[in-house]
Formats: sequence, structure tokens, C-alpha cells
Amino acid sequence: MTDTKITIAGIEYNSRLLVGTGKYKDMAETGQAIEASGAEIVTFAVRRTNLGQNPGEPSLLDVVSPDKYTLLPNTAACYTADDAIRTCRLARELLDGHDLVKLEVLGDEKTLFPNVVETLTAAETLINDGFKVMVYTSDDPIIAKQLADMGCVAVMPLAAPIGSGLGIRNPHNIRMILEDATVPIIVDAGVGTASDAAIAMELGCDGVLMNTAIAAAQKPVLMASAMKKAIEAGREAYCAGRMPRKMYASASSPIDGTFF
Repeated sequence: MTDTKITIAGIEYNSRLLVGTGKYKDMAETGQAIEASGAEIVTFAVRRTNLGQNPGEPSLLDVVSPDKYTLLPNTAACYTADDAIRTCRLARELLDGHDLVKLEVLGDEKTLFPNVVETLTAAETLINDGFKVMVYTSDDPIIAKQLADMGCVAVMPLAAPIGSGLGIRNPHNIRMILEDATVPIIVDAGVGTASDAAIAMELGCDGVLMNTAIAAAQKPVLMASAMKKAIEAGREAYCAGRMPRKMYASASSPIDGTFF
């Protein structure tokens, strides 16, 4: 395998890195980091972002042009299916019929883990309403399959709690999700640095979505560049196929069949 592109909802993208827009010091840094990341899909919290509905305030669209990026409105800070559905419908109105959304229904403010029951309810309603749903969920292989089977265009299991930077805590579950995947599997939440992103890609994930790992770095623009390279390297390593792990050493230059 040497493929580099990812297809989401029938659209091909060159970058397998998806990025968010929160926590930057200002709009200028947001734009610079997104540019350095090479990402083509950019997510934002509908409830916390000015898309022009607040005249006189900085607008995200000033640095993230819909002509250059695919916008991915998300339902951050929604704790019920009804709130998430309402937020997606608001985003569709604000963005002139835009139907690609990132669904996340949270369980509580402490862990920000997904409320799986509410997520399933919201996903079904949104899909029936014509939305293309990319869904944040737990790393439960059964739930991931249910979300894919009902019609979500991408399933996005967490690697660790949102904003924690802990990296992939349960690679075994991610592998199980990948075994039965029928839609792109994109690790969402928990990545802290470039090696975490590379590991996700080496596992066979189709992409990684991140925000805090870049925005909270001491040098966000430089970290964005590092993440771009990590995603590319991890994907190439996965396609190349790593060597098998061995218990004991194996000489790099074997002496079998040689004469002295």
C-alpha cells in the first residue's frame, strides 16, 4: 500500500491531519498554525466561534477560508442529543446548507468522555436529516461498528481524554476497531506530541484530529509542522509494514554461509 489520500464523504483529501481552531492566542496564530499543519479539514465549535454572526468581532472565516479549507462545525459543549442536533442545524444555516459535521455529545465536564447513548440518538437523527456525520466516540469496538453501520461517514474514537495529551492509552481497542472498519477511523482527542500522531498512523488509522497538542505547545506553528511530518511518516511506516518483533537479537549482517 502506498496510498496517501483519505476519502471522507466521497471527497479526497491529501492530508490525513485534521485540526481545530481553539486555544490559540489570536486569529493570526490560528491561521499560521493551520497553514503549517497542511490540514485541509478544519473543525470549530459552533457555540464558541464567530462566523460573521457577530459583526465587528474577529471572524474565523478571515483566516480559514471556505474556498481553501473544508469547514467541520462541531458540537463541542453539548451534553444532550437535542443540543447537538440543534447546534448542527444552526451550523447548516450559518454556512448556507453545509452538511458535514463533527458530532460530539459529552458525558460530563470533568472527563469530557462521550455520552454514547446520546451520541447514538443524535447520530441517527442527524443522518436521517441529511447530515454527513463524523462522530466522536469511545474506543469501544461495538459502538464504533454501530455508528458506522447506521451511516456515519467517519468514526472518531478517542485516544485519551480531550486535551489531556496522554497519547493512545488503549491501542488494542483501536486495532479492534480498525479490523471491522467500513468507514475512515480517525483518532480524536488525547494526542500530545508528534510521536503520538505517528503511533496512531502506524496502527493503521486513517487520520488524526487534534487541537490542544498544537495550540498549547510553546511554539504552536512549529508543532503544527511537526505534526504534519509525523502523520506522513506514520502512514508511510504503516504502508511499508514494520519488521516482526523478536525476543532475541538478530545480526544486521548475518554470517551464515560466509567463509573466513
